[in-house]
Amino acid sequence: MNHAIQKGPGRPALSVLAILCALVIPLPLHAECRDRPEAAVDWTGCSKERLILNDADLTAGMFENAFLSGTSFENTLLAGANLQRTELVRSSFVKADLTGANLEKSLASRSDFSGATLRDTRMVKAEFLRVSFVGADLTNADLSDGDFYRNDFTDAEMTGANLNDAILPRTVFRGAVMQGANLAGAFLLRTRFDGVNLSGVTGLTQVQLDQACGDAATVLPAGLNAPAHWPCADE
Repeated sequence: MNHAIQKGPGRPALSVLAILCALVIPLPLHAECRDRPEAAVDWTGCSKERLILNDADLTAGMFENAFLSGTSFENTLLAGANLQRTELVRSSFVKADLTGANLEKSLASRSDFSGATLRDTRMVKAEFLRVSFVGADLTNADLSDGDFYRNDFTDAEMTGANLNDAILPRTVFRGAVMQGANLAGAFLLRTRFDGVNLSGVTGLTQVQLDQACGDAATVLPAGLNAPAHWPCADE
């Protein structure tokens, strides 16, 4: 007796196709930590501490999550570089060009950005402790929600800088240019504005000003008054 042969429904050879695709499609590239320091270098997640990279061209370099503590970037080109969540403890960026760089959530302590160009730089939610920005250009830089305890912005150019909700206790702005800077919600306990023209800032309130420090040369926005405790004693 003949028996009918039962044929199952046709199915594509999915397992074979998956294997072939895996062989053909390249995997994402990862940072090569031994790559030369040059423009667009990718040192994502790399440990590059205590190096001397002065005068290098690292334009548009990728340094996200990298460990760069103790490294010197003096006079280095870092325009458009990605330094998100990067550790920069005791690093030097003296006179470096960081125009348009991204330092969001980066961490720095006792680092030096004196004379650096930080125009349009993003430092949102950065944590900087005792960092020097003396004479730096931070025009239109975004420092919102950042923690900048005891930083030094003496004589810095901060026109249009966004300091919304920034934490700035005991930070120094002596002689800084702050026309159009946004101070809304900033924490200004013992923040020094000696000799600063604040008439063009936005978001500053009397409550904030009562916590801050200034002197006879401090110019205030209309409607705000110098607190009785000005000038504050040096600490």
